[in-house]
Amino acid sequence: MINRIRDVRKQKRMTLADVAARCKPPTTPQTIGRLETGMRNLSLDWMNKIAAALGVEPELLVRRDRDDTVKLVARLGESGAEALARPMDALLPSALAGEAAPLALAVDAGAGEYRAGDQVWLRKVEANDFARALNRDVLAPRPGGRFAFGRMIDRQGARVALLPPGIGQRQVVIDNPPWLAVAEMLVRKL
Repeated sequence: MINRIRDVRKQKRMTLADVAARCKPPTTPQTIGRLETGMRNLSLDWMNKIAAALGVEPELLVRRDRDDTVKLVARLGESGAEALARPMDALLPSALAGEAAPLALAVDAGAGEYRAGDQVWLRKVEANDFARALNRDVLAPRPGGRFAFGRMIDRQGARVALLPPGIGQRQVVIDNPPWLAVAEMLVRKL
């Protein structure tokens, strides 16, 4: 079975020893190397262990027969763009966070720093973790299947206040939202 363990590991800048130590229970770097190269069979159990150690979904570790994935070919550092030794599959934004699947918000009309055509990728946080959303752009559910989007500027008890990104818009106060989705990535065509 062709797998992407090495590509994912290198993009996360981890060594074989790092991955081996993060496996539960810990294993050896040699075992991870054998699984990467296909010298050892990648069982479902191993795939789940390695995915957890890398902080990605297990299906990200398996390569499809048709190779239509985005390729990472260079890195931009302080000294400029540098070619990679060999191209590797780019990780999707959902795989970088490693928690729940992301949500996306499409921007149809420009507002604040957002332009028409943008997509905002968001990560859902539960009510007990709203503190990490303060001063960040969030999407919040409202009654009747509606949503509010804006900068979370205040939280008092179960109420949150959002300031929409458009000029001159008034703050929106939402009472007891079950979750918020914090903006993590802006996808914009050049």
